[in-house]
Amino acid sequence: MDIDVDLVRRDLAQLVNFPSIGGSDAEIAVQRWCASTLTGLGMTVDQWKIDLDALRADPEYPGEEVERDEAWGVVGTSAAGTPALILNGHVDVVPPGDPAAWTGSDPWHVHEVDGRWFGRGVCDMKGGVVAIIAAARAVSDVQLSRPFAVHTVIGEEDGGIGSFATLRRGHTGDACVIAEPTAGQVVAANAGSLTFRIEVHGRSAHGSMRTTGYSAISAFEVVHRALGRLEDVRNQAPPAPFGPLPWPISVGIVRAGEWASTVPDLLIAEGRYGVMPGESFADAKAAFEEAVADAVASDARLAENPPTVTWPGGHFAAGRLPEGHPLGDEATAAVVAAGQPRPQLIGAPYGSDLRQYAAAGIPTVQYGPGDIADAHALGENVAIADVIAAARAYAELILARCR
Repeated sequence: MDIDVDLVRRDLAQLVNFPSIGGSDAEIAVQRWCASTLTGLGMTVDQWKIDLDALRADPEYPGEEVERDEAWGVVGTSAAGTPALILNGHVDVVPPGDPAAWTGSDPWHVHEVDGRWFGRGVCDMKGGVVAIIAAARAVSDVQLSRPFAVHTVIGEEDGGIGSFATLRRGHTGDACVIAEPTAGQVVAANAGSLTFRIEVHGRSAHGSMRTTGYSAISAFEVVHRALGRLEDVRNQAPPAPFGPLPWPISVGIVRAGEWASTVPDLLIAEGRYGVMPGESFADAKAAFEEAVADAVASDARLAENPPTVTWPGGHFAAGRLPEGHPLGDEATAAVVAAGQPRPQLIGAPYGSDLRQYAAAGIPTVQYGPGDIADAHALGENVAIADVIAAARAYAELILARCR
């Protein structure tokens, strides 16, 4: 399958030039680019302003972790009828961190070094989006008996409201591939995740008399050890296709203290909590809160003013391809037909929009260029060959399912 590398490079350069951090004006502008590009490929495009208020009132609302007043959905379809295949990619990105730490010192400009493209979002997942576009371009002159669709979505990084809005609008299909980075493998199952917030209380005192107080940092150490024990218990025997530690517990933010010579009386910790397949959010939260309660019971001073646990932000359910569904084999065959080594069907420890399509009854897998280890990183990058290989695989799968 012929893929024009120069056109892929051009598309990625334009796409990365949008600093489309969740909730920003660029998150709106990048969807206009997607709509225009899909229209230029001859697709019928549905571009609509998302009714955020209605979605936030929906009982299944997946949550958001940024403020956003406006958002847009974009779906391109190759022809009328129910698509035999959906290709999904998100166009929002996380903040870039220190620009000076980037190759080329500008995260919003694609730099090419030693066969790799560098820039914020090239791996997660604008590289996957341009691979989808390249595949649609490659098959544009092929007579298909069934249509395919391209869904470009916003808000994946902070809950998934873009895919949620797309599905709620009625866009559907027989199967879906999400172009998340998968390091050459096909992801057939995702763990879920929740964002937790713990407020841990201590008792303030002058730093020179610290023993007359109780540091909230020391109190949190007790809680943190209890969370480590909970992580061990929950990850003892993960089922196939998951590898080791598929639902970790990670503290990402810790804030405590206002003055160097004062014992801090409050610590706020926020982090990510892995949710197991088949586990309800209520059950997952109960296990977490019970672990915190056990920590409180083990420490008399902590028990004087117990920590408070809340659950802000996105709620990512686990999701998986139904057992025995042919999409896994079809995706594998498409990768091989694109000239790549035969991939394995694996489970991923991170959440994605896979769970939303699966919940809507659309069998879904992930396959895309890059490695999740490079996502969100300073100097985020993707191998050019991986992007082109993904584009070929998507084109092969379109032909297999739609011709």
